[in-house]
Amino acid sequence: MSMGAEMPLTPVVRDDHSAPFFDAAAQGRLLLRYSPGSGAWSEPAALVCSATGAADLQWRQAKGEGELVSWTVVPGRAKDGEPAADAVVGVVEMAEGPWLTLRLVDADGSELRAGLPVRVDFVRPEGGEAVPVGLLAARRD
Repeated sequence: MSMGAEMPLTPVVRDDHSAPFFDAAAQGRLLLRYSPGSGAWSEPAALVCSATGAADLQWRQAKGEGELVSWTVVPGRAKDGEPAADAVVGVVEMAEGPWLTLRLVDADGSELRAGLPVRVDFVRPEGGEAVPVGLLAARRD
């Protein structure tokens, strides 16, 4: 997705816990944590089930779709006298339940409202690991 590649995102570094997430992200797939014991989903960084505290989490593929809950516009910082674009960051409730904080790469903030459909896409900031970003679903189709 070229829009996200133009916007500065901080590269991330994988560790043993996050390796499956980043392996899937490199293939354009979103993984979340799933507890077979409770049937509840948790965010990717979870070490225990966010609903029950169970330690039986597994990586499972998510739909990659959700709804916008909230957002903020972070003003860009000028660098070397060049103006920088503002960044729109949204909290998205995924179809499976967990909330993810995602850069909304195709939004300027003026058209946003709670409940807008969001789809997950992936970008590679500065050649680093693929990371999820959000696209307004109506614009992607």
